Amino acid sequence: MSDLNLSQLVPNKPFRLEKSGKAICVVRVGQEVFAVDDTCSHSDASLAEGDVEDFQIECWLHGAAFDLRSGEATSMPATQSIKTYTVNVDADSVTIEI
Repeated sequence: MSDLNLSQLVPNKPFRLEKSGKAICVVRVGQEVFAVDDTCSHSDASLAEGDVEDFQIECWLHGAAFDLRSGEATSMPATQSIKTYTVNVDADSVTIEI
């Protein structure tokens, strides 16, 4: 069973999803879909409320940025990476592996 439909994801607009007790931030960039922990590693802020540019998501609270492909922190004040999750897209069906 899929977690959501691809058509629910607006390109470059983060979407917050609850799965297995975890808050996940899902982002569509072009035809690719990425899933990362929804909580910024610098502060307890939801990344789904942030902005996406290219393959970077920026936390709305302090401006820390993360690479959606690797979870790597790419700008201060964050220094710790965030967890990434495998995403499977089959037609309009999107499934995130926890």
